[in-house]
Amino acid sequence: MPDLIAQGAGDGFRWRKGLPELVAGVDVLLGRQPSGSPDPIAIQSSGGELTDTDTADSEPTEREINLQRDRRRTRTIHWQVAWDQSISRCHAILTILENDRIQVHRDARARNPIFFRGRPRDRFVVVPGEHFVIGETTFTLARRPGFTDDVGHVMRGQSIQERAIDASTPREGPIPPSQRSAMIGSAEGVTEMAFDASVLRERDFRDTRRRIQLLARLPDIVAGSVDDEELLVRVSDTLLRATPSASAVAIVRANVPDRVGSDIDAAKNESPSDMKVLHYDCRDNGSQQHAVSARLVTTALHRRESVLHLWETERNGGVEFTAAENVDWAFCVPLRSEACSGWAIYVAGSRALGSNWKELSDDSATLADRLGDDVKFAEVVGSLISGIRQTSHFQQRHLAMRRFFAPVVLDALSGQDPQSWLQPRQCDLSVMFCDLRGFSRTSEMQSDQLLLLLEQVSAALGVMTRHILDTGGVIGDFHGDAAMGFWGWPIELQLPHPHTDLSASAHVVASVLAAAKAAAGIRKDYATGQTEFRCGIGIASGPAVAGRIGTVDQVKVTAFGPVVNLASRLEGLTKHFGVEVLMDHASASALQAWLKHLSTTDETTPFRLRKLGRVRVAGMKIPVDVYQLVVPSGGSQDLTDAQIEAYEQGWEEFASGDWDSAYQRLLELPAWDRPKDVLLRLILQHHRIAPPGWDGVLDFPK
Repeated sequence: MPDLIAQGAGDGFRWRKGLPELVAGVDVLLGRQPSGSPDPIAIQSSGGELTDTDTADSEPTEREINLQRDRRRTRTIHWQVAWDQSISRCHAILTILENDRIQVHRDARARNPIFFRGRPRDRFVVVPGEHFVIGETTFTLARRPGFTDDVGHVMRGQSIQERAIDASTPREGPIPPSQRSAMIGSAEGVTEMAFDASVLRERDFRDTRRRIQLLARLPDIVAGSVDDEELLVRVSDTLLRATPSASAVAIVRANVPDRVGSDIDAAKNESPSDMKVLHYDCRDNGSQQHAVSARLVTTALHRRESVLHLWETERNGGVEFTAAENVDWAFCVPLRSEACSGWAIYVAGSRALGSNWKELSDDSATLADRLGDDVKFAEVVGSLISGIRQTSHFQQRHLAMRRFFAPVVLDALSGQDPQSWLQPRQCDLSVMFCDLRGFSRTSEMQSDQLLLLLEQVSAALGVMTRHILDTGGVIGDFHGDAAMGFWGWPIELQLPHPHTDLSASAHVVASVLAAAKAAAGIRKDYATGQTEFRCGIGIASGPAVAGRIGTVDQVKVTAFGPVVNLASRLEGLTKHFGVEVLMDHASASALQAWLKHLSTTDETTPFRLRKLGRVRVAGMKIPVDVYQLVVPSGGSQDLTDAQIEAYEQGWEEFASGDWDSAYQRLLELPAWDRPKDVLLRLILQHHRIAPPGWDGVLDFPK
């Protein structure tokens, strides 16, 4: 992945950023428009024939032209060049090509021309090493250096390209014995020194005032970073300014396994996997770009402390011991936070770049001491990066979890390790399945307006999720046009007014009560026309496993167990009984206990229960008692206590086999009451006589 370097006329007018991958389908818009601007930019395909001013060797391939045509709705990111007034707000569009090339297309809104190879061009292809100019700013395309493990004797006459920066195969340097204990290199090649973090914290800067000024600017420098790329650009620039003898700075990431004790030394010879340069910058665009020492990075990450390598320049028999031109030292500072796992700051430079350092050319110990200030400064910068990314990750994780957890739950768990409380565990849950009614019919009618249908379904599901979260529940899953929520995990709910009679099962009652309140709220919102659909809700309570559940490929926070299946089956039964909310016996018993307690107070009962019967649901052998959650609507079709009692008496007669009495009693109920029709239909099919072997259970096969 190549980098684009922008270099203005003034001091500090510079940045270096990594271009997106070709497969990412992302174009870059250069201009003075701020990064992350929400203004949409229409990128048109720039495929086709180039003008006669373009050379054949830079012409896009047919595959690239076809790829550009297929990406007419390409996503665009904005790279700001704020210092140059000659650059328009939207000036140039960069399209990524194969072989680290880019195609530059002048935006129609650009006022000034773009110069390439000395001539104004509207479209051209740039290869690594070439540059183009807008106003007073030069944009150079450069390949990002990689990693190297090469080490050994560099013979005189070798080209710069054949030399590689590396810090492997340590050797002793001319270090006084009193200081050699801090040096951990002993083999021929380079001197290696590790810095203990606690010692660095106690260390005082030599140029205290200058360092404090730089540190004071850091919060403002990073505050304007809109993403990680912008943050790393600003941090690298700060490190180059703070380290006069540095020639290059890189932020790297490596997947290095943990090592302890003697395993650390053995790990130096291992190649870490998934090693990547996240950002690279150098002081001079025209100088050699040095590869990053994979072994130095590996050593620092394994030791979890900053490590410095010093190369000595010696000439014996025509052999020069050095790593690369303009580089004779490098240090690596690991970043210590979960959000920056495997990250490290890598800084390389030369004695020749440091003022008054000539006398240190043969004194590795004194040079290491001088560089200790720069290592400490890099440690401070690294801590800042780690803290910023850790805070950002926490905020993102918090926002992501807000979609599934109620705020009260998040507040209670904010100080705990999410990895521990997300582990699956068994607990008592109340589970709700809520399904949209009329979705199939509506989708058929609006088959030519799918976006409108999606908007309506999203609004309807939003009603469900809002009430689940508002009552302290967890969003467990979405099943097409249905949502699943549950209560009782990761923390047990508490009753608003605890009562001694409910102390043994208070958390169960609290979970059922919360689920019932959510169901009542959903039903009310649907009934008042806040959505185009109706709903069917099933609630079941019992032991289940909740937590982060899934396979290696896909994991989600949800619940698992028979009670989940039962809640789903009850939701399906709402269609047969013609009601909106059904509960199992465990949920109804807990809610009855709360309603009984509530009857002893002056509070109004928010809902009532009606036993609809004993059923055997699809996929289950054991019959269950089902109850309707009766939520008053304030209309003419609200059941009275007498009507609820009449139905339950009719059911008892029906279950006992006295179908003639049940028939007479059920006829007393209003015509709009749908559950009675289920019983009456079966009674009439058998001419008011219970069939032989009648066990009082209604079967509802698939």
